Amino acid sequence: MKSKAIPISAMLILGATLLYKGLRPQASFAGQVVVITGGSRGLGFALARNLARQNADLALIARDESELAKARSELTGYGSIVTTWPCDIFDESALRATIDQIGKRFGVIDMLINNAGEILVGPFDAMNRHDFISAMNIHFWAPLTAITAVLPYLRKTANPRIINISSIGGRIAVPHLGPYCASKFALTGLSDVLRAELASKKIAVTTVTPGLMRTGSHQNALFKGAHRQEFSWFSLSAGAPLISMGADRAARKILQAALKKRPVLTLTLTARVLILVQAVFPNYLARIMKLVARLLPNMPSHGGTDPHTGWESHSRISPSVLTVLADRAVDQFNERR
Repeated sequence: MKSKAIPISAMLILGATLLYKGLRPQASFAGQVVVITGGSRGLGFALARNLARQNADLALIARDESELAKARSELTGYGSIVTTWPCDIFDESALRATIDQIGKRFGVIDMLINNAGEILVGPFDAMNRHDFISAMNIHFWAPLTAITAVLPYLRKTANPRIINISSIGGRIAVPHLGPYCASKFALTGLSDVLRAELASKKIAVTTVTPGLMRTGSHQNALFKGAHRQEFSWFSLSAGAPLISMGADRAARKILQAALKKRPVLTLTLTARVLILVQAVFPNYLARIMKLVARLLPNMPSHGGTDPHTGWESHSRISPSVLTVLADRAVDQFNERR
């Protein structure tokens, strides 16, 4: 009896060990093929750099070839395979063709990160229909196109993932960010719906809701209305140490959430508190936002409808010692023009 019991026990232990290994979360993205839209700068570049350190194979999509070349030059130093794909993601056919080329190049795509974005800051009176259409194109239609194009390649891999980078502006309506919030709300809804529907295909979908991050993107954001004043409050907020998060730290948390296949990730304590207040005390938060709107810059009596970049909107307040953390991130994350 003993001679039979020992082999059976050994087999049970071996089976349990193999089962544990099979259920254990993936430790890293080494050897995984990851597509990142907007991967040449800002948060996308921070994600790419963290993935390169893990020896993932990267496909970076962005419009600017020089920015892509600069990103690739730095990232290849980690020994990872880095490919760059110039593409205007506003062009549906071009984006589909680009993802198809990436899929054929690698044979499979393990993860798609919909990160590309653009921020337009200013009062509602300064906005026009085109501003809302443009925001929807980059934050909703482009991610939808990328997702539908990548699905055939995701189905070929064992751990397919989609990461949609939304925003606290996709959960809380922030004054002077009308087009941005409307489009990020749409992306959040799309991401949450796809998570439920793609679960049967074993495709994990993570909705990321970042609060303020120090990515250096404030310099390349667009500003309307009293653009210098708008840039001042926006850059001060983006660099505030108590309410904003460094882009590298944010990237690490996003990738950890992706490995664990978390449904939702909200970054920064401030963002989590705001979402909680919105859920429990929506009328109270609505009154706070009305007050915030009154404190923000007024629409100028003349002009104010033309967009200006952060680079064109400097003042005595910004850049200054008050925005040093946000400004330091400009070179760290390839945001300098």
